[in-house]
Amino acid sequence: MRPCQNRRVTGADRDHWFEDLADHLGSAYLRYSFTKGTAQEVGFLVDALELEPGMRVLDVGCGPGRHARALAERGIEVHGIDISQRFVELARVDAPAGATFERLDARHLAYEDAFDAAISLCQGAFGLAAGGPPGDGGRPLDPDAVVLDGIARALRPGGRCAVSAFSAYFQVRHLEAMGSEFDATAGVNHERTTIKDEAGVDAEVDLWTTCFTPRELRLLAARAGLEVDALWSVTPGGYGRAEPTVDSEEFLLLASRPTPA
Repeated sequence: MRPCQNRRVTGADRDHWFEDLADHLGSAYLRYSFTKGTAQEVGFLVDALELEPGMRVLDVGCGPGRHARALAERGIEVHGIDISQRFVELARVDAPAGATFERLDARHLAYEDAFDAAISLCQGAFGLAAGGPPGDGGRPLDPDAVVLDGIARALRPGGRCAVSAFSAYFQVRHLEAMGSEFDATAGVNHERTTIKDEAGVDAEVDLWTTCFTPRELRLLAARAGLEVDALWSVTPGGYGRAEPTVDSEEFLLLASRPTPA
């Protein structure tokens, strides 16, 4: 899919169910509590990925650009991509030097050996690719794996990535309390919820999120040709080096693209 510049994507041009949701949310996305830990998350990732000023980072599923902008403020060059044109437009507003954004489907990444590091956080792309309304066909068998493959190709040899994913353990453990439905065959959680736009107007929406176990994440990384450096349990705004448990909301995969011998 070719990136779209400066136009709202409507009707048949839509590529993913998330676009309607993002259009309604707009900047109200940044009011949700899970977005408030950006500074902590970026500080941790700069250390964990050994990022330095002048390095080039790909932010896959960047949303309104909160992580990309924070990295750019540290002198790191960041290119953010998101399937939502609305979010891309928001990310571009007063973006700091070194932060660029474009509309692009993470299932069709075409970068080769272009970045020192890559991130895909808070289910911005990885974890959202496999779900969708009934009859939404034409998807690969495992589109989240396709996203990770594209991330791996985008890295230079020796480059590193950080990818967060919802925990299947946590989701199943708290399924009744959350009032959602879990497809055990696909590993996809389906939730019907209410979201508010900038004016406080409600909309009922469906969310489909793929959930993973640490073993699945390791296997997907190996499939993509990545070497797993670490796999930790994390929560939004609480990134750290904690061993995986069944009680944490997310896992954070850190992996490297091997350097040829």
